[in-house]
Amino acid sequence: MSSRRARKIYLAEFCTARSGDKDDVVNIAIFAKSRAAYELIKERVSAEAAARHLSGLVRGTVERYEVPNVFGLNFVCTRALDGGASVSRRSDNLGKAFGSHLLALQIEIPEDITEELLLG
Repeated sequence: MSSRRARKIYLAEFCTARSGDKDDVVNIAIFAKSRAAYELIKERVSAEAAARHLSGLVRGTVERYEVPNVFGLNFVCTRALDGGASVSRRSDNLGKAFGSHLLALQIEIPEDITEELLLG
């Protein structure tokens, strides 16, 4: 059992995101700023974790795809726009806002991981 101390950090502190939509599907890509940060998000940001975080918005499935050549994770969310941008009654119904939502996810990291390691 490890005795390492941990702290919580927002993905926005060391990742960027792009997102968009087509019909009722949202695509969210998050990009780590270093290989070490990519390994961390690959371990800590599962499809299930993203689905829990986005549960108020996504009513369908969340699938995760790894894109290691750009230190990225891509999430495809179905039934995410209340029927699609043209029919939704949501006040902000476009997929481009979902990247910011996912960057608000907090993950636990070992306390000794430095900013330099995360930012490259």
